[in-house]
Amino acid sequence: MAPRVVNLTVHGVGPTSRALEPGEDRTWVTVEQFEQVLDAVVGRPDVRITFDDGNASDIEIGLPRLLERGLSAEFFVLAGKLGEPGRLTRQDVKELVAAGMRIGSHGWAHRDWRRIDERQAAEEMGDSPRVLEDVSGQPITTVAIPFGSYDRHVLSRLRKAEVTRVYTSDGGRANPDSWLQARNSLHHDLGPDWIHQVLDGSDSPKLRARRLAARVVKRLRG
Repeated sequence: MAPRVVNLTVHGVGPTSRALEPGEDRTWVTVEQFEQVLDAVVGRPDVRITFDDGNASDIEIGLPRLLERGLSAEFFVLAGKLGEPGRLTRQDVKELVAAGMRIGSHGWAHRDWRRIDERQAAEEMGDSPRVLEDVSGQPITTVAIPFGSYDRHVLSRLRKAEVTRVYTSDGGRANPDSWLQARNSLHHDLGPDWIHQVLDGSDSPKLRARRLAARVVKRLRG
């Protein structure tokens, strides 16, 4: 079996010029916290960095600091929010691609995919990747599920959409070749202890068992 990997999720970094959604401040980190994580990741091929939501900080703060350290990342963009205040623009997406970054879909409008109808599902899982393909010039075949909220119906829709890899917010490490990829979100209160625990996999057996049980429930419910 291939060595397991740690997938990290960055949402927002530093000051923001837009109103945050309820609870969004919990996953917003300072520039200093972000740099601490990046410094700990350098030289770690077992760590993957991802960004969700298509915030302007991806290009203004994230990209230059990644490049300074020779790191790359995958940016999961909300296609329906491109160009909104505080969000990435189409030109920003092109700049990320030109810098060697990868683009994936985070859906259209940051909806809970367990609570959408067929029309909205077509927009979230069909229209979004088509728009992002047009903007980026890349095939868009990877997805990050908004809020990490999924069930068997969501996963079935994604398979029908021929998505090649799905990122969640389930926490813990992941098999690098799995279709479903657990990720670990950066939070506003992270510090050196959190970084060490997540990157070195020092979770307790009890926590790992609880995470596994939660994943099983999510895959079967609905």
